Amino acid sequence: MARPPRVYKTAAIVLRQRTLGDTDKIITLYSADYGKVDAVAKGVRRMKSRLAGNVEPLSHGSYMFAKGRNLDIITQAQSIETFQPLRDDLGRLSYALYAAELLDRATEERAENFTVYRLLVDTLRRLATRDDIDVVLRYFEMSLLTQLGYRPELRRCVFRGEELKKDKTALWAPALGGVVCMECKPVDVVLTALSSEALAALQLLQDGSFSEAAKPLDSGELAVELERYLRDAIHYALDQDVRSAAFMDEVRKGPGPVPQTPGAGIR
Repeated sequence: MARPPRVYKTAAIVLRQRTLGDTDKIITLYSADYGKVDAVAKGVRRMKSRLAGNVEPLSHGSYMFAKGRNLDIITQAQSIETFQPLRDDLGRLSYALYAAELLDRATEERAENFTVYRLLVDTLRRLATRDDIDVVLRYFEMSLLTQLGYRPELRRCVFRGEELKKDKTALWAPALGGVVCMECKPVDVVLTALSSEALAALQLLQDGSFSEAAKPLDSGELAVELERYLRDAIHYALDQDVRSAAFMDEVRKGPGPVPQTPGAGIR
């Protein structure tokens, strides 16, 4: 785990913020060099604060920190990119807030992981520019599970260890960490039928690059199926749900009253 000096600078993305007193906020960022960081933005609630625009959720910037007694303090911030298309489109915004909250809930403070930082940057850029945002989010979910040690087993039966036969159906057992062959029926475990197409798609998300995974997975019915499987895997890996998922689901239902945007993962 990296130990930052008394004053340090790093690129980071803001995951969420919460109020502190009358004028300050606590900002949670995921940084390139130090992993997840909680820091205070002093005076940021004042009208003339120079920091305010750079500590909004989903902001990507270069931040200067000074060591504090309890929490570090953000002393300077310079924008790298604002991902404005996310802020202009409620659907894209809901996906981005979900990704930010998922990463926040799945990571520990000060656990450096540049690959996870890069994954989040790439995901927000894709959500801001691409039309296949469901595929973008599925790739992010699978990649994050893999990076954080929750990689589902998709090629061997997790119950008895035998390799799955090609082009065969299997059973999805997120509580066991992967798939179970059709011959196994472990008791007291929730099992869901997994088509050969869905299994192949999950394997492609897990082992392929984004460009390899994107085109074959861009179909409505399969996308819904994959979302259900990965949401189950996330629930069992984290032992909790991601609150922004409900907001994302409401936005997708459209039209109707615009749901209240959640506080970017505020717990």
